[in-house]
Amino acid sequence: MPAAGLKGSEAATGRILVVDDSEMNRDMLSRRLRRSGYDVQTEEGGKGALERIGEEDFDLVILDVMMPDMDGITVLRSIRERFTPIQLPVLMATAKDSSEDVVTALESGANDYVTKPLDFPVVMARVRTQLALKRSHDELQSAHRRMKADLDAAARIQQALIPEKPQLCAGATAAWVFRPCTEVGGDIFDVVPLDDGHIGMYLVDVSGHGVPAALLSVTVSRLLSHSATESVLRSGAPLAAPRDVVNALNRRFQMDGTGQYFTFLYASLDVAARRLTFVSAGHPGPLHVRKNGECRHLRQESFAVGWFPQMDLQEQTIELESGDRVYFLSDGVIEEPNAEGDMFEMQRVIRLLQSASDLPLRVTLDELLLELQNWNGGAPFADDVSILALEMQ
Repeated sequence: MPAAGLKGSEAATGRILVVDDSEMNRDMLSRRLRRSGYDVQTEEGGKGALERIGEEDFDLVILDVMMPDMDGITVLRSIRERFTPIQLPVLMATAKDSSEDVVTALESGANDYVTKPLDFPVVMARVRTQLALKRSHDELQSAHRRMKADLDAAARIQQALIPEKPQLCAGATAAWVFRPCTEVGGDIFDVVPLDDGHIGMYLVDVSGHGVPAALLSVTVSRLLSHSATESVLRSGAPLAAPRDVVNALNRRFQMDGTGQYFTFLYASLDVAARRLTFVSAGHPGPLHVRKNGECRHLRQESFAVGWFPQMDLQEQTIELESGDRVYFLSDGVIEEPNAEGDMFEMQRVIRLLQSASDLPLRVTLDELLLELQNWNGGAPFADDVSILALEMQ
């Protein structure tokens, strides 16, 4: 049972500062508090109290309103400039018939008040209440710090899975941007060398945000590692076709009671033949931008992974030329809203990619990200933003 909820002779904890210009009042109240187990310090004036509060940690201040050097309301307002009512509770002691002092104290940031002459059982009850509230807040803050540390660690792990320098075959280069909307996101992607002449590319977008989405995205990415024992990128000796990769994931990740699912875009590039074969499972189709700026949105009608036991998937193959680019986008790009609630939309992406087709691939992605940030007024993104791009040499 928390100490702040104990009564009578049972143990209590908390460091309390009693501020009163009357030595008798200080002594009487501090003795009562110490007998209950509290660590009690005293000050006779407001200036000394503010100095102590600036130098030492207290859990509660019991503050007299009427003091000669600096009145309690002035002291209270100075305290509130540095501490919130939760960080440092203040219990005001006012004259019994002074409702004006009570109102002023509460409006100035007092947590509660007691009236003089002090009714000690009432005082002790209110002390316990304020300390219990502060303790609950401190425990919540501690839990929040631990959770934040865990999220930061998860974010570092997830960032480590995002490719740094792609191991591409000669004849193709890649670039990407990734901006999770929270500490950890549900998007993950990679560029995977399949053999000497083939490259695999994928983008996963898990429903939802935060830790649950990140856990699923990391699990999926492990199965898409070419070196993993249970990799779905091979079916026997030959490379797995994109359709077979999606079907393998669909068998493993049927949507259960959690309601989690993911969209998926996977492509296999034959570098020598400059041939890209891809399949989409509920994901926005890729954008094929030719060197001359012509752009095609390669749409595919399909369902997300996990929705149905069987999937009717159609592979699509495109022939690429030197200077051609292919972009994979998460829906966080095209669905990003502005202040009026209008979405960024695919056509806006297409126009920007066309106008930037003569810029280096990395610069083009930076321009798209900047345009997206301008669109939403610099606010945090509403969803994870992932863009993976490939350029033929």
